[in-house]
Amino acid sequence: MCSVISRVKPVSRALALTLRLRGSAEGSSYSAALSRRSYPGASRGVEPLTVSSRRYCSRMAPTQGLLFRQLFEAESSTYTYLLADSETKDAVLIDPVLETIDRDLKLVDELGLNLTVAVNTHCHADHITSTGLMKKRLLGLKSAISKFSGASADILLAEGDKIPFGKHYLTVRNTPGHTDGCVTLVSSDQAMAFTGDALLIRGCGRTDFQQGSSTRLYESVHQKIFTLPDHCLIYPAHDYTGRTVSTVGEERKFNPRLTKSLEEFVKIMENLNLPKPSKIDISVPANLVCGIHEV
Repeated sequence: MCSVISRVKPVSRALALTLRLRGSAEGSSYSAALSRRSYPGASRGVEPLTVSSRRYCSRMAPTQGLLFRQLFEAESSTYTYLLADSETKDAVLIDPVLETIDRDLKLVDELGLNLTVAVNTHCHADHITSTGLMKKRLLGLKSAISKFSGASADILLAEGDKIPFGKHYLTVRNTPGHTDGCVTLVSSDQAMAFTGDALLIRGCGRTDFQQGSSTRLYESVHQKIFTLPDHCLIYPAHDYTGRTVSTVGEERKFNPRLTKSLEEFVKIMENLNLPKPSKIDISVPANLVCGIHEV
């Protein structure tokens, strides 16, 4: 098994950012507004769950010996995922958010875990990652992101790289289209896939900024995600209506955008008319330097 932990590139810039937590009511209204804009054409026969007030939830991992937690940040409707080997306690954190750094580090400490890598599935536009600040507070932690993202990190990921933690590992699949540096992280037994913004539950990431390409996104999902087993669980970076998980088979059958032909998909994406993310001018520059940003 090929490890990428040894590929290290130091981050040169540093800063202190003020943390704040939004109230659940504000997060709920923000999420509801986004959901109305982000899922045109979705089936109206399924009532979404409203769970924006939760701060984190526990889910059973389908893989033996794997500890798994799905966490939620209400303002940006972002999911953060914590995975660990239940025996060695080595752990990986996916898509951590600056506002929830205290919550995440507290959980890591409570569970007695050795967090080795914090990885971002892409350079986010709607929130600032906590990886840079987390490295300052947790000795030995390394940050990771795709080498095509243009961002700084200790580990620059490429297709086929493996991120090990104990006897488990995540395999990197390049899934560009939302951005050039989007990756999907697949568990070693292909039971779980962390798709970032490439594939959402009954949706997908937008393609109208940050090197977005509808054609590339369509090809990425169909070639790198829809080729996984039907039972493979899909865990996205966001959900705006309270859904927590899907499967490859379910999305291949019911996703209102990606079940269409390429030509139809491109037309859908061209006519979303979504507003500019409110934090993009702050988040992208900060995330390009691992979330550590000079003011």
